[in-house]
Amino acid sequence: MQVSEITPVELAKYAREDETESDVISTFTLILSAVKAYIKGYTGLSDEQLNTKEDISIAVFVLSNEMYENRIFTVKDNNVNKVVQSILDMHSINLL
Repeated sequence: MQVSEITPVELAKYAREDETESDVISTFTLILSAVKAYIKGYTGLSDEQLNTKEDISIAVFVLSNEMYENRIFTVKDNNVNKVVQSILDMHSINLL
């Protein structure tokens, strides 16, 4: 699955939330936007480049779920899930 194909409804299902509730979907819409921005900033990849890396989709789902469970919409670099961090590190071209 490509990153561009991920929808807020799929994220809600992954988090085992009711995907028919509008407030849940609007929350996951915000989270999806924040996660994509974080991943692009972390890796230095464009939207097109993200779509060529299928494993980044897993990182999107995991980060989105963590943001939803913890009710935070930012990621601190020292608190990133190790699996997510290793996936993003494999594709990082932003090595500063």
